[in-house]
Amino acid sequence: MNKRPGLTLILAVGLIVGLFVANLSAQNTPSLGLDLQGGASVTLQPEGDFEDAALNVAVDIIRQRVDSLGVAEPEIIRQGNTVVVNLPGVKDQQAALDLIGRTGEVQLRQVLQVGVTEDPATTTTLVPDQSSTTLAEPSGGFGSSRYGAGTVDDTVPDFAETTEGELPVPTVDESGAGGQEVLPGAKDGFVYVVGPVAATGQVFSNDASADIINGQWVVLANLRGGAGGEDLWNLIASQCYSGSATCPTRQLAIVLDGEVISAPVVEQPSFAGGDVQISGSFSEREARDLAKILQFGAVPVKFEAPTAQTVSATLGKDSLNAAIVAGIIGVLLVMLYLVAYYGILGWVAVGGLMLSGMSTYTIISWLSKTNGLALTLSGAAGLIVSIGVSVDSYIVYFEKLKEDVKHGRLLRNAAQRSFETTWRTILAAGLVSLIGAVTLWWLTVGSVRGFAFFLGLATTVDLIISYVFTRAAVVLFSRSKLANRRRLLGIRTAPAGGAS
Repeated sequence: MNKRPGLTLILAVGLIVGLFVANLSAQNTPSLGLDLQGGASVTLQPEGDFEDAALNVAVDIIRQRVDSLGVAEPEIIRQGNTVVVNLPGVKDQQAALDLIGRTGEVQLRQVLQVGVTEDPATTTTLVPDQSSTTLAEPSGGFGSSRYGAGTVDDTVPDFAETTEGELPVPTVDESGAGGQEVLPGAKDGFVYVVGPVAATGQVFSNDASADIINGQWVVLANLRGGAGGEDLWNLIASQCYSGSATCPTRQLAIVLDGEVISAPVVEQPSFAGGDVQISGSFSEREARDLAKILQFGAVPVKFEAPTAQTVSATLGKDSLNAAIVAGIIGVLLVMLYLVAYYGILGWVAVGGLMLSGMSTYTIISWLSKTNGLALTLSGAAGLIVSIGVSVDSYIVYFEKLKEDVKHGRLLRNAAQRSFETTWRTILAAGLVSLIGAVTLWWLTVGSVRGFAFFLGLATTVDLIISYVFTRAAVVLFSRSKLANRRRLLGIRTAPAGGAS
């Protein structure tokens, strides 16, 4: 028997209430899903012929891109050949749409000429590129031993300054035999005459990231090993470093969807160690976007321009308000029944339900803050269902307790013994709910997973509260003088036998 139920009770209640108050003080609240707070719903329709497996890969890549946005519980669903992306509560919907809509392949193309277009139909003025994008493998001065020595800088070579002036737009081989194209820059109004595709984004591995080095935002990327990764990259880099005919500007353009995202100048002939740093005049958003592009690569299916619609939260809020009102009424009726039927034991159940509610709210708020968890209508349904599981655990314990007291045992003796007998039943019932929740989570997607997660979370909390609070509270009460007043326990029948 637990000889110190009072200490257990104080620690349990103190910890739960303390975390709940700390959560409120930090102003953490549950994030709401698309159906409760609104947001954007994006529809992607494939173009042309494609393989079914390729579309599945496209969905996975889009899911990775969306997850990187930090959207709370985004939903990416394949409906036939259409991909629907639901983004609850996004603050910058256009940025999300731009990232989702970028489905082309990352290309590396050597730059033949750099200019700024005054009139795209007539002339291009050749000027130095004023951006300070740097493609680098930093030296030891950056304090990271995983990078080898060597740097590259995209300061436009001196020849660009000496040849400044209005020049005809360079002739592009329309037949595609030469592979030359004039491509716009993604920013600053520059245009680039680029050669054929020298490599794709496959030279990079999937661990690109944005960081601040020397007070500037940079992108750190890792090269794949072998001929298709580091070896190919070094071959291209050496050509640009030497300013060969294929790369006279010494600039290497990173191209996505027909736009030059970045065009650094190579100042190192080779890169040992497989790590590349792209740094310069990036804003935080530009650096993070480029890192995502390099990290997640190309989508193997070409989609039409994405269509988006704003989803109003009015209907969801009305449904949530109705669910809250119904839930409060239902819980109050259950509490009244427990108190009326079990007397003081019913108040123990009320206290346990309140602690379970505070614990669940605290956990959901914390997960929303740290992991982007969002509460949806289906999740709210899972929480409501879990109340029934919680009440069942109290009923099983209290009925066994009442049965022992009716047969003449003192509550002081029956409290711990009855809990030990019924705990296996309570645990088995909880595990059945958890198995169901885990199965639904594993086999389903979308709203059903939300239902499963919140049902599993609330059931786990209930089992913990039953063990650390309910048992200690009943055992502590059983040692009081009130414990011998049978009517306070909801027992109105005469004892069937002698005292044990």
